[in-house]
Amino acid sequence: MNKIVVVGCGNVGVKYASELLSMNSNIDELILIDINKEKAMGEAMDLSNTLYCLGLKTVIKAGTYLDAKDAKIVVIAAGVNQNKNETRLDLVNKNSKIIKDITLKIVKSGFNGIFLIASNPVDVMTYLVRKYSKFPAGKVIGSGTMLDTSRLAYLLSHKLDVNIKDINAYVLGEHGDSSFAVWSSAKVGSVLIKNIIPKEELGILEDKVKHMAYKIIELKGETSYGIGMCLVSITNAILNNENKVLVVSSLYDDIYLSMPSVINESGIKGVMKVELTKEEEAKLKNSAKIIRQTIKSLEE
Repeated sequence: MNKIVVVGCGNVGVKYASELLSMNSNIDELILIDINKEKAMGEAMDLSNTLYCLGLKTVIKAGTYLDAKDAKIVVIAAGVNQNKNETRLDLVNKNSKIIKDITLKIVKSGFNGIFLIASNPVDVMTYLVRKYSKFPAGKVIGSGTMLDTSRLAYLLSHKLDVNIKDINAYVLGEHGDSSFAVWSSAKVGSVLIKNIIPKEELGILEDKVKHMAYKIIELKGETSYGIGMCLVSITNAILNNENKVLVVSSLYDDIYLSMPSVINESGIKGVMKVELTKEEEAKLKNSAKIIRQTIKSLEE
């Protein structure tokens, strides 16, 4: 049975649930959990009103952590939202306690599926979920820089006037200000992008990717559609056993950060080795350093 539990009925959790239903006919049960139980009930009722148009028989209801026992995936989208002029790392003290509480309650239910984390700062939160759950590394996945990679592909496709599916470019590292685009191997079709776009313009595009979330938050208060669809893509890769390469937050030495990873029904099947230049390798190590320092600050 394909049962999904969503913890956190804010904009991200609800957008994910809605987009998941619109793109799947094989979700048997969808459970919504929120600290505000009435909010979860209202969202479940509202989502149920879409089933006629979608032609689905999915059972949608508000639930409790006990409902996670037989779930395939628990999606954690709970926590404090990022505000204007606030970085994702600024959220760490607020959200770490929330994530610990949720994780322990989910594990206590007997859950043995896959954790999918969207709460920010997502690399640190994913690390904490694994720490408190004691799950195998491959069964704890963070949304990571999949959203950043999506933003980069969008900008490049418009810049080059090509189909977005023909862009093969990754953003790696922290889902935050230290993330970086891997220009050394980025391609459109079979052509290296660095050979057709000047270096200065590549820098401008990369900067736009890093600041896109801040601009969206300034304009509408939060981001939700893009991350919701990224979570759906990861969910589909798990449910359909796709062995799909996605840039997600996965185990890197002793922490979590984003690398291209193979996703299937077991979770993260493996992390792909990416050939990086010395400059890119230094950026990856810097991202790792920032994440380690943030984790250390929580333990002091």
